[in-house]
Amino acid sequence: MGNPVEYISILGVRFYVGEAAGAVELAVREGGLVVVPAAPALKNLASDADYRHALLGADFAIADSALMVLLWNLVERQRIPKLSGLKYMRKLIEHSDFRQPGNSFWVMPTPSSAERNIRWLRSCGIDVAGEDVYKAPLYGAVIDDPELLRRIEERRPRHIVMGIGGGTQERVGFYLKQRLSYRPAIHCIGAAIGFLSGDQVSIPDWVDTIGMGWLWRVASDPKRYGPRYWGARHLAPILLKYREKLPAIR
Repeated sequence: MGNPVEYISILGVRFYVGEAAGAVELAVREGGLVVVPAAPALKNLASDADYRHALLGADFAIADSALMVLLWNLVERQRIPKLSGLKYMRKLIEHSDFRQPGNSFWVMPTPSSAERNIRWLRSCGIDVAGEDVYKAPLYGAVIDDPELLRRIEERRPRHIVMGIGGGTQERVGFYLKQRLSYRPAIHCIGAAIGFLSGDQVSIPDWVDTIGMGWLWRVASDPKRYGPRYWGARHLAPILLKYREKLPAIR
């Protein structure tokens, strides 16, 4: 028997406590929905009911938000490590189960992103067929994508990787978890694959380790990412008020 898995409740969401390899092994072994909520989306827990339901319906979340981890460790006795989506992604693509042909299915935001990401994966020895790549539509307030469901049921991959934007990917992942006839691992890792493939700005390991990936992104494109991360400051009063409890819905 291995060591028991440790979780902690932050804002009512079940967070995994541990290293990337353990989180990946858990997802591979048990399947289910894994979410990587960043601070700009987490602040919407009290105002976005569908996003809230998706996070609550996840099997576990990983503590990717440097702001959330910093605040939590300042005010709580039980300290937690930061676990970035980038570290999780690196370990996932190294896992032997994930690397098997036909075991992964990729939901991408644009054809150009898909082309670059798949080219990089193939260069790493992960053979991704064209049938295992899906260009996501522009999702609205209600998630309903029967074509995505049909494609996944037809291919039945063990791993589904959501590479679309935060706040949307979690809702799509939860939609799949509720409707698929089997239980794959659904990894909502957003931009992490883009950091590795060059589709987005490359984040050095040392920057990721010290929790400054968000600042690296802002520096790469201030107009695009500056307002997003500035808005994340609203997470602070919510976390300090509710801590482990789910915020009241507005």
